[in-house]
Amino acid sequence: MPGESVVLAAPDKFRSSASAREVAHAMAAGARRAGRPAVELPLADGGEGLLDVLGGEVRESVVTGPLGEPVRARWAVLADPADRGEPVAVIEMARASGLELAGGAAANDPEAATTAGTGELVAAAVAAGLRRIIVGCGGSATTDGGSGALEALRGVDLRGVDLVVACDVTTGFLDAAKVFSPQKGADAAAVARLTARLAALAADYQRDFGVDVARLERGGAAGGLAGGLAARGGRLVGGFDVVAGLLGLDDQLARADLVVTGEGRLDPTSFEGKVVGGVLARAAGRVRALVVAGDVVPEARALLPAGVRAISLVERAGRQAALADTCRLVEQVVAEQCAR
Repeated sequence: MPGESVVLAAPDKFRSSASAREVAHAMAAGARRAGRPAVELPLADGGEGLLDVLGGEVRESVVTGPLGEPVRARWAVLADPADRGEPVAVIEMARASGLELAGGAAANDPEAATTAGTGELVAAAVAAGLRRIIVGCGGSATTDGGSGALEALRGVDLRGVDLVVACDVTTGFLDAAKVFSPQKGADAAAVARLTARLAALAADYQRDFGVDVARLERGGAAGGLAGGLAARGGRLVGGFDVVAGLLGLDDQLARADLVVTGEGRLDPTSFEGKVVGGVLARAAGRVRALVVAGDVVPEARALLPAGVRAISLVERAGRQAALADTCRLVEQVVAEQCAR
């Protein structure tokens, strides 16, 4: 049967050590060492790494960075995506409004950080004639509820634009500060102020646009950017599902008899809209699956489907080696498992 013995390498990035593309290549190399044909399909969940896995024609715009400085932000146009023939603009908000651009949590100003640059990228895509736009929410420096982005979009006609907001979390709009802003440098007092600001914004959005963002699942993604874009007509969707559709994951699973997925840290949140959980759910009952992760927390093992094994690089080689030599270890593990 054609494709019967193909190994599908479908990982997320290993944060701080390897991109999804690099990990997929290592997984495929391991399968081939064991004499198995392999297909590389790096994935993302809407956060950082979205542009890397989707590819497309790269464009660049100078926009307002998270702390107000100009930054050169890349975005892309997919001319012929797998799920529909219509061209689609892909924007990764972290490229314009990301925590890394702000210098990390220690250098960030969590109350001043703005999503204006992300809104400017959306405006650039509309000006370029794109009527289908995907905004990946993740890796933000911001908790501005999308107010900066909406200000940048003031006067931009979004009628007829399919604005897809790809979210990697399900957090609500009013909980965004409590859940995420401490990771962006906010202390307890700042969290309280940011939460109050989000509540005020939710009331403003209800009044101005007739959208109750406080009731939207995923509205708190990227510090509430998702909710803000929803107020302007954006559709909040699971980022993994968007990527899986664009890249034809289901068709690739149909041609494989083993799928190998993974990420830097497998924990319970990995099964809440993230790549690993999404791949395992789609593979269930169809394709054998293996997880290779940088680290695996004990609670995550209990959430694995029956028969799925998760291998930890930290347990195998130690934390330092897992971070410094990720791809070699991944290749070695997959080669061993495919040879069994």
